Amino acid sequence: MPASDRLLDEILVAADAAGARAMEQWAEGRLSDSHWDKTPGQPVSEADLACDAMLRERLGALLPEAAWLSEESAETPGRSDARFAWVVDPIDGTRDFVRGRTGWAVSVALVEDGAVQAGVLIAPARDERWWAVRGGGAYRNGVRLAVGAQATLSGARVPLDNLRGIDMDYTVVPKPNGIALRMAMIAANEADLVAGLRLSGEWDLAAADIITQEAGATITDALGDPIVYNKPDPSVIGLLCGVPAVHEAALPRVRARALKLLGPQ
Repeated sequence: MPASDRLLDEILVAADAAGARAMEQWAEGRLSDSHWDKTPGQPVSEADLACDAMLRERLGALLPEAAWLSEESAETPGRSDARFAWVVDPIDGTRDFVRGRTGWAVSVALVEDGAVQAGVLIAPARDERWWAVRGGGAYRNGVRLAVGAQATLSGARVPLDNLRGIDMDYTVVPKPNGIALRMAMIAANEADLVAGLRLSGEWDLAAADIITQEAGATITDALGDPIVYNKPDPSVIGLLCGVPAVHEAALPRVRARALKLLGPQ
């Protein structure tokens, strides 16, 4: 992989610039007339598109041979055949962004041959910069991260709005809208498990994937299968990310629900 300390520094510079661009609009409260729904319940803002364009230009200059996959713009033709790909969500957690809440981040990942090699999350409204390079550990604001030691599903800290049914044994912790930040909470020992059943885009998960893995977490899709990136179809069947023992304990519960939703195959 063409990863190096210098490349990571340049990725951070590009992501910082996008974060600053988004923060201008967020901090000034210029949000009410600057967003709309792409599809019902799926907001996008002017800041999403501006950050996407900025990142595409800057990251493309860093590694011209890398393909482009983003939630907010057209992908590179033949993307999945490329060895390298940028996988980007210019603002992960747009709902929080447009509501003036802090649970959003710029998410940038570099993928090589299906695996994330470097990931960056910039969350300027929270004064947080997260990054990881494969084999180099995970960091928030320069402090190396490690997952917690939770050993049981009962009592596991999960970012949720509320508890119900079989999940009543979890412990609720605050939930940012951006799934990348929820996953990063595991890396920072602020949560033990994040689980989801809905289809995700690779851009939702890629940067946080390596940050959580480098901090010691286990991450799979909702069926327990490893997540491969830069696939022809960039969708992922749910998510299960957690402290290793908690991930193992949660998998039967989450997998059964996922199989029920998927129906006969």
